Amino acid sequence: MPLRIADLLARTDLALSPGYDVPPPLRDRAIEAATVSDLLRPGKWLQGGELLMTIGLLLPDDVDGCREYVRDVAGGGAACLALGLGHDLRYQEAPRPLIDAAREAGLPLLTVPDEVPFIAVTKAVFAARAEERRAALHRSFATQRRLTAAAVGGGLPTVLREWTAATGVGAAVLDPLGRPLATGAGPGDDAPPPDAARDLIDRVATQGLRTSATSAADGRHLEVQPLGARRLRGLLLLTGRPDGAARAVVPGLVSLLSLELERRHLRDEPERRRRSALLSEILADDGPTAERADALLASAGLTAGRVRGIAVEAPGGPDEAARAAAAQDLAADLALALPGGLVRVLGGVVEAVAGEECDVREVLGRFAPGRPAGIGPATVPVSARVSLRQATGLLGVSRATGEPAEARGSGTSRLLLDLGDRPTLLGYADTVLGPLDLADHGAELVATLTAWLETGGAWDATSRRLGVHRHTVRNRLDKAMDLTGRRLDDPDDRFDLWLATRIRRGTAP
Repeated sequence: MPLRIADLLARTDLALSPGYDVPPPLRDRAIEAATVSDLLRPGKWLQGGELLMTIGLLLPDDVDGCREYVRDVAGGGAACLALGLGHDLRYQEAPRPLIDAAREAGLPLLTVPDEVPFIAVTKAVFAARAEERRAALHRSFATQRRLTAAAVGGGLPTVLREWTAATGVGAAVLDPLGRPLATGAGPGDDAPPPDAARDLIDRVATQGLRTSATSAADGRHLEVQPLGARRLRGLLLLTGRPDGAARAVVPGLVSLLSLELERRHLRDEPERRRRSALLSEILADDGPTAERADALLASAGLTAGRVRGIAVEAPGGPDEAARAAAAQDLAADLALALPGGLVRVLGGVVEAVAGEECDVREVLGRFAPGRPAGIGPATVPVSARVSLRQATGLLGVSRATGEPAEARGSGTSRLLLDLGDRPTLLGYADTVLGPLDLADHGAELVATLTAWLETGGAWDATSRRLGVHRHTVRNRLDKAMDLTGRRLDDPDDRFDLWLATRIRRGTAP
């Protein structure tokens, strides 16, 4: 309990008196320290919360001067002003200009009688502050013991409930993606607005164990602390501002919750192995039937009708053991984040299967930032190994682009073209289509060839797209083949022409 002005007035041994009728809200001000100064401008030497004592040696006699003095004291953050009275001192009672100035400024004014030295008031203030700190330390120890007992006899919810009961501060433990794992319900503790806490959660989750974050949203104090030993295992969200005693316990709370999450991680290892075995069965060359594949996914809690294969290149290390440990850590993170948790390690690659609706890029950005990764196309569960094979094939592409590569059906050719050097690609297109560029009505010939290739060689469809007769289409293509020396019925020539027109279309303004 902080020392208040009212507590000082209640001390009969100090015999302090209010200089005017100080209202109750001002009497409840906390006193942080006591100091003595007879400077005319003491404000710049104050730190805030002081009981400033003076004998008024340089105090102005006029109203304006007293107002200026009181403004300086209040501006320095003083909680209260005390004037020493005495027969041998300047004042035997508080002067009216000072009283009026203090009342106008809302600064409590006390008087110290002649028989009470300033040092007695100073000792009383610092003794009360020391007792306050001792009581806060006692509360901290008591709270820490309660939390430790809760951690021994219960889990996350028990620890959080004890914390909230002891401090009045709401708390919740979230997984690294911000999904709730446990909460401690406190009096009037509502879940914080998602938008208010989301920025803090994302900021801490991105930085891992290296940072924490606080903010105030809608008048509510929000704080996020990382949980975990070597890797981020979860997040602690506090909704409320801990007082001094509670603040001292926060590191202990973080340690207990981190220990519990690490225990959970070890306890879940058999389940992760089971799910890895399920994935191996689904991806086997002589894989299960469609019904069996659906059943295997359902047993892991994954009921999506379509799934994607995911391949991530595991982090390197100084030796084989370090690389294996890094791969297992990454696999455990992905097993926690991906619905179903179907993840396995195969060589230096972490493989996984997730439902089509899962935001795979967000998960990879959180747990495997900068790692080469491939994302296969969505397919039925029985064909998951086909999707994973394509994902693995895209690791080289991801390595070149620096971001996850995703197979998107017809978009694959676009991806491959984007990997090429633009001048080289354009030079290739010019080599193939250059004879048409130099011919009369060359643009018409290129446009007709492009339309015919894009419609799959359908004469009528090309005619409709260009708005010309099908014989005109045939005549133009015959001329184009004569100029280029190519044949439409030759697969290699047809591919070269398609690739050249594709390059041209991709770079057209």
